Amino acid sequence: MAFTKINSKVVRVDLMQSGPIIARRGAMLFYTGDVQFAPHGTPGGLGGSPGLGGLAGMAGRMMQGEHEATMIAQGKGTVHYGFKGLETHIVDMAAGGELRVEASRMLAHTAGLQSSVVSANASPSGGGGGGLMGALRGAATGVVTGQGMFTTQLSGYGAAVLLAHGGVLELQVGGPAPVVVDPQAFVASYGPVRTELKSSTSWRNVGRTGGESMQLECTGQGIVYVQASEEKL
Repeated sequence: MAFTKINSKVVRVDLMQSGPIIARRGAMLFYTGDVQFAPHGTPGGLGGSPGLGGLAGMAGRMMQGEHEATMIAQGKGTVHYGFKGLETHIVDMAAGGELRVEASRMLAHTAGLQSSVVSANASPSGGGGGGLMGALRGAATGVVTGQGMFTTQLSGYGAAVLLAHGGVLELQVGGPAPVVVDPQAFVASYGPVRTELKSSTSWRNVGRTGGESMQLECTGQGIVYVQASEEKL
């Protein structure tokens, strides 16, 4: 695997073995060897939305705002990454597939993974990221749950490192019953996992009830990553 855990909060990568690494800006702790760092472009996002004018521009601006600035590391050396003392969790994507994670919860990933920004409402492998209207519908979910309305999607073969408060639990999805998690504890999903926000109360009472009134129902086949905290990053 490209990344090696040094402790619960720091990972190491040998660029000679992994190839280039993309990480959030400010995550590099130290390195040895001949390593070059450069800003990395924002991943592509929502597909075109002809005829929607200002709405498309608004969604584009929000998408840009929810993408974390990243740097690419290349060369011959070893780099250590960590961020704000948060717990790290390595996801091995050697078997391929799709990983969906909020940009704020992504530490680093191998450059060979294809990165894009999609609507939080989009279905896995749905193509086009769910379109503009799906993205705008996701805004209501983001306001209520504290999640962003856009999600980073990594596709292909490689490895990624997640960030979380209090460590990460891996929950298997695919049994006879759905996996239901607190939206604020949700970190990421791997594989064709569908997520749907459920409410046990009316929308008008959401602000006056506890966090458990809003639940994220996960179905399909794959893994859901949950942090041991409801604290945002």
